[in-house]
Amino acid sequence: MADHSAPGPLAVTLPAARSPGWAWVPSHCRSPGQAACNFVCDCRDCSDEAQCGYRGASPALGTPFACDFEQDSCGWRDISTSGYSWLRDRAGAALEGPGPHSDHTLGTDLGWYMAVGTHRGKEASTAALRSPTLREAAPSCKLRLWYHAASGDVAELRLEVTHGSETLTLWQSTGSWDLGWQELAVTTGRIRGDFRVTFSATRNATHGGAVALDDLEFWDCGLPTPQASCPLGHHHCQNKVCVEPQQLCDGEDNCGDLSDEDPLTCGHHTATDFETGLGPWNRSEGWSWNHSAGGPERPSWPRRDHSRNSAQGSFLVSVAEPGTPAILSSPEFQASGASNCSVRWVGLTGPPCWLPRCRAPSQLLVPQLIFYHYLHGSEAGCLQLFLQTLGSSAPQAPVLLRRRRGELGTAWVRDRVDIQSAHPFQILLAGQTGPGGVVGLDDLILSDHCRPVPEVSTLQPLPPGPWAPAPQPLPPSSRFQDSCKQGHFACGDLCVPPEQLCDFEEQCAGGEDEQACGTTDFESLEAGGWEDTSVGRLQWRRLSAQESQGSSAAAAGHFLSLQRAWGQLSTEARVLTPLLGPSGPSCELHLAYYLQSQPRGFLALVVVDNGSRELAWQALSSSAGGWKVDKVLLGAHRRPFQLEFVGLVDLDGPDQQGAGVDNVTLRDCSPTVTTKRDREVSCNFERDTCSWYPGHLSDTHWRWVESRGPDHDHTTGQGHFVLLDPTDPLAWGHSAHLLSRPQVPAAPTECLSFWYYLHGPQIGTLRLAMRREGEETHLWSRSGTQGNRWHEAWATLSHQPGSRAQYQLLFEGLRDGYHGTMALDDVAVRPGPCWAPHHCSFEDSDCGFSSGGRGLWRRQANASGHTAWGPPTDHTTETAQGHYMVVDTSPDALPRGQTASLTSKEYRPPAQPACLTFWYHGSLHNPGTLRVHLEKGGKHQVLSLSAHGGLAWRLGSVDVQAEQAWRVVFEAVAAGVAHSYVALDDLLLQDGPCPRPGSCDFESGLCGWSHLAWPSLGGYSWDWGGGATPSRYPQPPVDHTLGTKAGTCPLEPGGEATQRPHTATWPPAAHRVHAPSRGGPAHPASARALRAGSAHQPGINLLLFPGHFAFFETGVLGPGGRAAWLRSEPLPATPASCLRFWYYVGFPEHFYKGELRVLLRSAQGQLAVWGTGGHRRHQWLEAQVEVASTKEFQVRPAVRARSCLLLHPGPTQTPFLPHQVVFEATLGGQPALGPIALDDVEYLAGQRCQQAAPSPGDTAAPVSVPTAVGSALLLLMLLVLLGLGGRRWLQKRGSCPFQSNTEATAPGFDNILFNADGVTLPASVTSEP
Repeated sequence: MADHSAPGPLAVTLPAARSPGWAWVPSHCRSPGQAACNFVCDCRDCSDEAQCGYRGASPALGTPFACDFEQDSCGWRDISTSGYSWLRDRAGAALEGPGPHSDHTLGTDLGWYMAVGTHRGKEASTAALRSPTLREAAPSCKLRLWYHAASGDVAELRLEVTHGSETLTLWQSTGSWDLGWQELAVTTGRIRGDFRVTFSATRNATHGGAVALDDLEFWDCGLPTPQASCPLGHHHCQNKVCVEPQQLCDGEDNCGDLSDEDPLTCGHHTATDFETGLGPWNRSEGWSWNHSAGGPERPSWPRRDHSRNSAQGSFLVSVAEPGTPAILSSPEFQASGASNCSVRWVGLTGPPCWLPRCRAPSQLLVPQLIFYHYLHGSEAGCLQLFLQTLGSSAPQAPVLLRRRRGELGTAWVRDRVDIQSAHPFQILLAGQTGPGGVVGLDDLILSDHCRPVPEVSTLQPLPPGPWAPAPQPLPPSSRFQDSCKQGHFACGDLCVPPEQLCDFEEQCAGGEDEQACGTTDFESLEAGGWEDTSVGRLQWRRLSAQESQGSSAAAAGHFLSLQRAWGQLSTEARVLTPLLGPSGPSCELHLAYYLQSQPRGFLALVVVDNGSRELAWQALSSSAGGWKVDKVLLGAHRRPFQLEFVGLVDLDGPDQQGAGVDNVTLRDCSPTVTTKRDREVSCNFERDTCSWYPGHLSDTHWRWVESRGPDHDHTTGQGHFVLLDPTDPLAWGHSAHLLSRPQVPAAPTECLSFWYYLHGPQIGTLRLAMRREGEETHLWSRSGTQGNRWHEAWATLSHQPGSRAQYQLLFEGLRDGYHGTMALDDVAVRPGPCWAPHHCSFEDSDCGFSSGGRGLWRRQANASGHTAWGPPTDHTTETAQGHYMVVDTSPDALPRGQTASLTSKEYRPPAQPACLTFWYHGSLHNPGTLRVHLEKGGKHQVLSLSAHGGLAWRLGSVDVQAEQAWRVVFEAVAAGVAHSYVALDDLLLQDGPCPRPGSCDFESGLCGWSHLAWPSLGGYSWDWGGGATPSRYPQPPVDHTLGTKAGTCPLEPGGEATQRPHTATWPPAAHRVHAPSRGGPAHPASARALRAGSAHQPGINLLLFPGHFAFFETGVLGPGGRAAWLRSEPLPATPASCLRFWYYVGFPEHFYKGELRVLLRSAQGQLAVWGTGGHRRHQWLEAQVEVASTKEFQVRPAVRARSCLLLHPGPTQTPFLPHQVVFEATLGGQPALGPIALDDVEYLAGQRCQQAAPSPGDTAAPVSVPTAVGSALLLLMLLVLLGLGGRRWLQKRGSCPFQSNTEATAPGFDNILFNADGVTLPASVTSEP
């Protein structure tokens, strides 16, 4: 055992495991008919393998021939005969329904796959997808693919291969299927000549039939290519192909012309293929000689034999249950050659393991048995091979030479046993399985070193033990007693049931029930219960230090080592524990390992849980070798699970490549084990994760990471935190859980505070919940990007007074977005209630608001569509599923003049002036008045609003200055109108004074602008950030307001900032620094004065802080119409007002079709009123738009991939449908990296736009009057065409949210007046009807 050194910091990367492959690339190409689609790159560029159901691959080690459908269909074509058919599709094109929301290749909604859409036909139909004609599959050929099918939506899925006149079913399933993408791997077997692969989906009249297919891979399918000469010891086939010596006479066509199975070479072997019977073998009850019998009645049975790879072939099959095995016995044989070598044993458990030392394995003249076995349908399946020696003076018990058990898939697996016996012997094969499972045998081949004995000696009775293997390997000292039931473990007078074995809880006094449960130093023969399950050319073997060579050599002892094996399928080697657990959150695995393999070798630990496989740890390939030690957090698993080491090395490569594992220890795995850190809910994640641990319900996980690059913690800016990034490594799970250990309440009310980070143009949802006594209570949630900074949030935990019932906290990251990251840091719990939250959307709770004894205010949603009163949608999500607070102001609920109060919890005293914003909504008819009061010792009214009716939510704001705790009180005063109401949503408290309506300098956030992501436009959002804050996405290096990466804030002579950020840290951690003001300057010149003037004023010092802006990264946009919107609040009607803004366009030079535009939208439609293109980089430009409207409107900037022009002439019933102004970036080609940013947006109500003289360092926006006039004329021509037929076309083609089905009084956006950069809507458009 090696002297293993101590580990460094754990650094785990998790790439997908791959198997090696190879292809020979000669200097010439064959003729197309011979070379195309044969899984061999005959041309140097592999062009002969293009459009073959896969794309041509480079002949590199570990590279399959694959198709991910990102560029095209790779030659696959639909052969369906009905409307239910296959097409190339992507998730972004289908926004709803049971289909996938992301592809498997990229894990986003921009990736492509083949799909069958939902079909509404009333008759059963089948959609079939067929490959091009393929040629010559090798015996080792494996097809791997990923499919997505919603349970209950598809009747049947089927994978078939057609060659000659036979169509062979490789796989068939009628469900049920798990959520998400599912992996399917099948072996094709040797196929001679041409063949095609077909994947089909069948629906009946009750199924929609949505199915998707992605990432098809053909592994090890190419036959070897001719060689002029072969390596020493290899066989040179008649077609000049070289094969390894162990591939001779093994029952498979490895040469490609059957010359390795030539009767002249293999005629002396005793081969039984069961085509005409059992041959010399004798069978007991339980073995059946059969053809393929797979089908709905027996889905686990083989669908083809191994000998002929045909459904017409024959084989042996057993469904014998444990305890009553089916036994197949050979004739009596005598070895024909002499050798001093002992039995060659290659397993982990059973008799001792020796390697022959007299001659090389290829030179041994010992009897050999090659056989093909099939275990499928049950983890209890077991095939055991025994050697029974005969003719000796004393009876000998059968010796176990090989045991294979568990689930090996739908494949015939090759194995080989070498036998050395001085006496006559028999070979016994015993098969048994569990319910639904099957064990099969085919092609038993005895080498020519076996000589039959004429008379059979008396067969000794078989011991009872081998026929009833326990659910896991057990120590030899243990015995199954007659007093214990089948499968129970006996220790003393105690019978331990199977479910209590290896559960990390000792039932036996000596702990025997936990001795073969993963923990081992490999010195004992049981090897900790680890059992090799390899089916390929590598296997795991228990090896002694004396037998090892190279860097794996140890001073003494044994370890687990990768060695050669006799299998013909997947190359990676696997070794598996028995079922373990359930486990607790602190469960860790410690190990010593070495790995020396280049370039693609790997060693990994996989958790197998109920059929799913989770990669828990991986050591990357290394050329250094040497032993290392490491540890892996396994965490809590509710169900029993298994651990599996998966290894891959190239034993024929240079530098004595290899891999090994030793000193495996499972620590603190019992669910009842508690440690001091299990009580540590409060955690800054600097030392470890305290009591927090990741869940294991999907392959998406929270990870404990260190600050690096754009990912930085909140505590210090350079420490640790927990991060969720579904693209690193790529994951497909819908959600990831971070859980605390169960806690006992310290007080009836506790406050949980934490810092969270949600950033990215299409990030998902972060939720907080509390579990208690089987129930889960939602406490808090946020969706979409919250800007490139950390935010503080808190939630009150309420418990029953005096209760000791444990609770558990759960952070859940929902993967309903694909671009961005989530993070958590600085979690803390304290007794007592929390302050009122700074942000309340009412989605998860009422945020502690109280409506007094009358309870007139209530939290509700309109999901049913039948709510008696209230807005049809909320403001947060703008859907009927969203929640808000509402009060009924009808006379029967609240008489005229009476009030209904809604009072918040106490807010923490603000460190500086702050702004409280809220959104309110009133019924169409006069709902009354909404009053806002601030309570700071006494009630003080600060705002009174007439709750305008209409369809739009409106923004209200209140400036807050308080030196003590305070509350906000909303009072609805009824107007006595029937069917009236007042609603509230989205309260937000931010630092700095309230800005003017429609204005924002983005220094503390987005002000009143909404960046809600719309699914119909791709679900993308504008973001918020600054040049000084590291970001994963391109953004301007400086903002416009302050003009520098780290802006300046003037200080008074006394040294105090006039407006100071709310954090004490200033400014080393960019995410902790907030700008001093939310309000935009009166004019962009104010910012310039701040930059230039303050530095020259005597007595004024400068304090650095980062400037901020709103931005969007266009690189995430895909083809087909994608957009991101930034919308203003509804703005009041005005005869003339000016919208000014500064913009930044960062398209690369080759992106010549990039354009930023401004759109206006009113009740009459939507119109582009301003635009700019070109390749402008590293500069902010000013633009202004003048509007005139007697109706309310909204300003809405957006980044888009195509424009949408909607004109609706005719009468209208929606007098308050808002206008919008949209900043739109159009992508005319492929997506390209490049930010579009906005800053210093000002809405100057009642002021006309005036051309400002550019100041030094500023660039005025270019004005082209001819262009504007030409655009107006062109627009008038388009209006004529639209009046004749464009409206119907737009209704069919358009995908604009907010598209109104109502009609407008005015004829549309005619008579548009352009004045330099300004646009004026004429009175005919803007006047009231």
